[in-house]
Amino acid sequence: MKLAQIKYQNQLLIAEVFDNKVFPFDFHGDMIDLIKRDQSLPEKKHPGIDMDAVEFFPPVLRPSKIIAIGLNYRDHATELKVKIPESPLVFTKFSNSLIGHNQPVCWDDQITQKVDFEAELAIIIKKESYRCPPEKAVDAIWGYTCANDISARDLQFGDGQWVRGKSLNTFCPLGPWVVLGDTIPDPNALDIQCRVNDKIMQHANTNQMIFPIPELVAFLSDHFTLYPGDVILTGTPSGVGVFHSPPIFLKHGDRVIVDIESIGQLHNICQTNHHH
Repeated sequence: MKLAQIKYQNQLLIAEVFDNKVFPFDFHGDMIDLIKRDQSLPEKKHPGIDMDAVEFFPPVLRPSKIIAIGLNYRDHATELKVKIPESPLVFTKFSNSLIGHNQPVCWDDQITQKVDFEAELAIIIKKESYRCPPEKAVDAIWGYTCANDISARDLQFGDGQWVRGKSLNTFCPLGPWVVLGDTIPDPNALDIQCRVNDKIMQHANTNQMIFPIPELVAFLSDHFTLYPGDVILTGTPSGVGVFHSPPIFLKHGDRVIVDIESIGQLHNICQTNHHH
């Protein structure tokens, strides 16, 4: 089942997505309110609306945190010429970076000239979890969505700490919807791709993760409580722009697609404030 957070006739709605239509629920609140409600889903209130007639928001708008994992695919470690990490490398993106499907990724080229893409499988947390063992991780997960961990490489590598280069406004596209966890039996067996202007830049499978999803949820929840609606970006495979020779960075007008099997395609267009 796919659930989206949409804007239609100036209202924020939660809707089921089915067959290129969205079916809003009779529900007041956002996706995190729905997750916290922890009951069966509300009734649908009107017939399907054509998907093209609505604006997609990110599936969650106000997570308590966005946790991201650096280096979680073997081939990406090889590409970086570093050894496989012994425990997950954790960083964060601020929630101001969240945007939805078809919303523009924007930056000021006086701040960064080295903007890169990173296709990632994202987890949305279902319930408050602390010290959750790996075998219980599936119960802590509400669902999965596509993410693009947009990164200003000049800031990221210049700072040493990554949070500034990873947290610019619009630098965390998420969506188009959440696929509920019980409809994806094995999240570590999904084809994942990133395409820029229809050219395949990244192509892998989530079975290549160094730390599979149950281990990640357990590791993170050993350190900090996970709350409903929290987002975990599970890392990116090889093929990011900065390690191409010569490097390939995003530019004004580029169309970036993150495509994950069983979930869908997250589309975003790039816009610079001072394109020449």
